[in-house]
Amino acid sequence: MEIVLLVLLVLAFPVIAIVALVMTLNAREEVRALQRRVAALEAAGPAAAAPATATPVEPVVVAEPAPAIEEVRPEPPAAPQPAPAPPVVAPARATATLEERFGTQWVVWVGGIALALGGIFLVRYSIEEGLLGPGVRIFLAALFAAALIAAGEWTRRHEAARNISAIPSRHIPSILTAAGTVAAYATVYAAFALYNFLSPAAAFILLGIVALATLAAALLHGPALAGLGLAGAFLTPALVASDEPSYWALYLYLTVVTAAAFALARMRLWRWLAITAVVLGFLWTLVGIDYPEVEALGAHLFFAVAGFALAAVLIVSGLSLGPAAATDEIDPISSGAIGAYLLAAALLVLGSSHAPSALVVFTLLTATTIAITWRAPAALYALPGAAIVTIVVMLHWAAPALLESLVLPGGVTAGAVPEPATGSGRHLALGALFAIMFGASGFAAQDRSKSTRAALFWSVSAVITPIAILIALYLRIAEFDRSIPFAGGALLLAALFGYATDLLSKRAPRAGLVASEAVFAAGAVASLALTLTFALDKGWLTVGLALMVPGIAWISRERPLPALRYLAAAVIVLVLLRIAYEPRIVGDDIGTTPLFNWLLYGYGVPAASFWTAGYLLRQRADDIPARMADSAAILFTVLLAFLEIRHYMNNGDVFHDSTALAEVALQICTGLAMAIGLERLRGRTDNIVHNVGALIIVALTFAAIVLGPGLFLNPMMTDMPVGSGVFFNLILLAYGIPAILAAVLALMARTTRPIAYRAVAAATAVALSIGYLSLEVRALYHGPELWRGVTTDLEQYTYSAVWLIFGVVLLIAGLLMRSQPARLASAAVIALTVAKVFLADMADLTGIFRALSFIGLGVVLVAIGWLYQRLLFPARATAPPDTTPQAPA
Repeated sequence: MEIVLLVLLVLAFPVIAIVALVMTLNAREEVRALQRRVAALEAAGPAAAAPATATPVEPVVVAEPAPAIEEVRPEPPAAPQPAPAPPVVAPARATATLEERFGTQWVVWVGGIALALGGIFLVRYSIEEGLLGPGVRIFLAALFAAALIAAGEWTRRHEAARNISAIPSRHIPSILTAAGTVAAYATVYAAFALYNFLSPAAAFILLGIVALATLAAALLHGPALAGLGLAGAFLTPALVASDEPSYWALYLYLTVVTAAAFALARMRLWRWLAITAVVLGFLWTLVGIDYPEVEALGAHLFFAVAGFALAAVLIVSGLSLGPAAATDEIDPISSGAIGAYLLAAALLVLGSSHAPSALVVFTLLTATTIAITWRAPAALYALPGAAIVTIVVMLHWAAPALLESLVLPGGVTAGAVPEPATGSGRHLALGALFAIMFGASGFAAQDRSKSTRAALFWSVSAVITPIAILIALYLRIAEFDRSIPFAGGALLLAALFGYATDLLSKRAPRAGLVASEAVFAAGAVASLALTLTFALDKGWLTVGLALMVPGIAWISRERPLPALRYLAAAVIVLVLLRIAYEPRIVGDDIGTTPLFNWLLYGYGVPAASFWTAGYLLRQRADDIPARMADSAAILFTVLLAFLEIRHYMNNGDVFHDSTALAEVALQICTGLAMAIGLERLRGRTDNIVHNVGALIIVALTFAAIVLGPGLFLNPMMTDMPVGSGVFFNLILLAYGIPAILAAVLALMARTTRPIAYRAVAAATAVALSIGYLSLEVRALYHGPELWRGVTTDLEQYTYSAVWLIFGVVLLIAGLLMRSQPARLASAAVIALTVAKVFLADMADLTGIFRALSFIGLGVVLVAIGWLYQRLLFPARATAPPDTTPQAPA
């Protein structure tokens, strides 16, 4: 008996709290309603009195106004006719005080939380103290939940009877109902998980009923309760575990929950509820996917189809029972709702290793997605999503490219028609079906698209999807080998895209038509490039991609669409990635023939393509795509020359680990020649890429000159012969020709580059010339092996004479061209010669050669002085002194 009284006493506290809370809040709301009504009457009084004082102006008799006022005064009680008195004081709520927030909002929220926690703590207390048995605990918890829900419903009806407006953020009936719902969830779960009173099936059903009832109650109590019901509904299957789970029961239940959530979201236009239901439903489709199989695949597919259908009927704006759609506005929720279930179907295809039933469902949902986007433009974002997942499905099937069952026919056509892989017929048919669906609908939609964005969505999907599917099929079936059938398919695509471009060009102007025409034209160019790739072998994919770039550039010039320019830039990046992956283009099959090998095709064709594309793109604008094309053109030209030289000098091995002087000499000559060409080109184009490219090439070439012939590969410091030729030998290649090219570069830069640039180029030319002359003299005396033998007096004298003659030649050239830098270079060479004569020749030479050295130097120096005095700085005649007598002051 004492225990019962104790339990009743414990239960009395929350009941008393509820009753007191409800009574207090009702009394407070009544007082506030009366206050609003009084405020409305006070506000209406002056408004009614104003016309009363204005109307009596017409009568001439002054005594008449008094009765008029008496007749007007009874009218203020009728002022409550416009019942919306609360809107008059509504702005005051925006400036609620801290006390008002505390008394009207915070206490309600905290009270609801306290009630829910109180029920949980009550159950915990009874368990810890052992006061009640499990059955009584569950019964009392159920009564507590029912009491809270009943209190919430009673307060809701009481407010409706008293015409008290409900405020969602502090709605007392909603708080009480939510607390009761939490208690009901806890009661059912405790009966199942803690005490085993319920079987999994019974617990599942009861929790589902509570969740669905909560969703239904949200129609009356607001969105907070809807969120609670949705969370409980989707968490119920996770809370109830079973030794023999049934996926069909799970997905039938989730279908009912999804339908209820979508219906509620549609009725109350709660977009967040629709998004949450879609996300939770999508996550539930991932359960049971165990690659390469899916447990109960049929149940998974059923839920994907059911969710897709419910979303299409209730969520997609402008379709069936969905909300009204705004004109020409794409709704992300409409698109995402059907897109999420289409993605789930695609994941089921991947997870089941392309099971036939999964492929059929995915194909049907893809076709339905296209139809929905055709009918309801609000869901247009789902179209590119459908194209992407379709491509992913086909690429996933194509990924295992190493097919053991692939058998190649023999004879002269070996490799031209590969044997189809096992099981490829189904995917060939599906690929053709997908290509037709996206291609035909994308072209047909151009007649009805009302915006450029919509037209582009349709056209891009129509072009990208068939091309990507063709590449995926080619990868799986032909293994990137030569295939005439696939080349024919690519050629057919090119013809269809070209025909579509021609038809679009003849139509009347409308939004997005020009852009779509450019997209179809780009698709035609890409298909032609794939035709070459499929029909030819080895590295023609790189060539085909590179050939796409000038084609796209030409189309963008004729049809100015920014997306096309960036498409060309994207293809350039693909080519660069392909080259970075395998610089030899075709691996070891590069060939050994100098020049005419795969390097010429793999780098020469892209270089020519990029030069052309850069020129075409610059016709419109000097933007990022144009500069990328110009940069790639310079890069591929440099790489072509560099690798061809490597290939020639190392018997076809471009990865050889050592470098000879002859190879470096060829690289230096090529680099200087390219710098000269870019200097001339940039003078015509005024292109920043050509300018920077020339500077980079010059810097690298000058560094190679210093590190190669200047230091580490100097024939005097190595045991490398320079060749048996007297003048045509390695010295000419490494020093003589680079000296001439550096001099030409310095002359070309006279009016276009700063003095520092010209000075470095000229100094390099002079240094290379002295090196060439000196090493040639050495070779004349010692043969090809310069490091052998002793320097004789005649050889030492020859160095001085040759240097002196070179200085004189520079001086004459400077005088003829009126070039001060050339004359200064001459002065430097002569100064170097003077230093040699006085420091080296005087100490090392003996006999006649010492005398001849000084005599020759003296004669030349006097002659140079004479030239300077006569030609550059002639003496000026001084005026005779004035001897005329001056008059006396």
